[in-house]
Amino acid sequence: MAWNQPGNGNNNDRDPWKNQGGRDQGPPDLDEAIKNLLGKLGLGGNKGKGGGSNKTGGGFPARGFGVIAIIAVAIWFIAGFYTVKEAERGVVLRFGQYHNLVESGLHWRPLFVDSVQTVDVSNVQQFQSEGFMLTQDENVVHVELDVQYRIVNPRDYLYAVENADNSLAQATDSALRYVVGHTTMDEVLTVGREAVRQNTLELLENIIAPYQLGIQVVDINLLPARPPEAVKDAFDDAIAAQEDEQRFIREAEAYAREIEPLARGQVRRVLQEAQAYREQVVLKAQGEVARFNELLPQYKAAPQVTRERLYIETLENIYSNTAKVMVDVEGSNNMMYLPLDKVLEKQRASEQPARNEASSTNSRPTESVQPSSSTTTRSNNSGIRTSDRFNDGRG
Repeated sequence: MAWNQPGNGNNNDRDPWKNQGGRDQGPPDLDEAIKNLLGKLGLGGNKGKGGGSNKTGGGFPARGFGVIAIIAVAIWFIAGFYTVKEAERGVVLRFGQYHNLVESGLHWRPLFVDSVQTVDVSNVQQFQSEGFMLTQDENVVHVELDVQYRIVNPRDYLYAVENADNSLAQATDSALRYVVGHTTMDEVLTVGREAVRQNTLELLENIIAPYQLGIQVVDINLLPARPPEAVKDAFDDAIAAQEDEQRFIREAEAYAREIEPLARGQVRRVLQEAQAYREQVVLKAQGEVARFNELLPQYKAAPQVTRERLYIETLENIYSNTAKVMVDVEGSNNMMYLPLDKVLEKQRASEQPARNEASSTNSRPTESVQPSSSTTTRSNNSGIRTSDRFNDGRG
């Protein structure tokens, strides 16, 4: 039902503004409503219908100031609580001056007296420094360096310098340019990159130490340097040649490691053979001396017989080691010489083509002619006869 719809009974029109008797007086005054609300709270205004109240000089009542003060203190106390994260540390300033350092967790500070700045001390942060730099041999290269660091002293990090991150970046750029300026371009591009990284890290730590930045450099990573684009192709060829050089050096070292054990083995073998030969010669000489010592008494006892026996044994050794044959003909003063070795060589030379032809046609190879035992016997007999003749002639 509508508010102004007439109802049954004794009630008049149901109007929310209590307009009795159907008189349209409009909504109540807003100022009057506020005064009534303040009166109920004891903060002034109309108290009931009488409108009488205890006032102090026409202002708010004393009890009203107390309530406001309590509410303000409660808000101030609650607003003083703050939380420091696990990875952070809080730097407390009291009236703008450093007071103390707080750990992670829930803390309270007097608002408008202390202020807190949190600093991440656990996570590793990083930034990159790059630029075109001049090397020692007056070449220009583009170098990029990735720096990783973390904060170890929040107070120094915030208040020792104006901007610790910017100071670290400038120190890094200075250290990198100094190291690259004292290094050749080939070393920066290829084999000397690790030395450049290590020298830059050491120099950077020495630079930032007096400034007390509160920062610890964890590590730096030197990214692949590259020459200017105008000469990039030539530098790529030079780098490829250097890599080939290193590869050839490693292959040569591997070959040397492979050959060296073989050479050492051959050296030991030659030394052992020389040692064996030395011992053989020494033992042979000792045997000759022992034989001479045994032969000397026999020679003293029968010089003629011993001399003849030695002569015959010597001739037998000579003729047994040669292919030449001496023929002594009785009744003649001439001794015939038969070059048996030359005859055998000619015979082998004449039989060699026949062997080659037989091997190509898979035929049975021709047997080589060997000197018969009769020839050897004859030569031995001839030798003996020659010695007898010689002895007869001497006799």
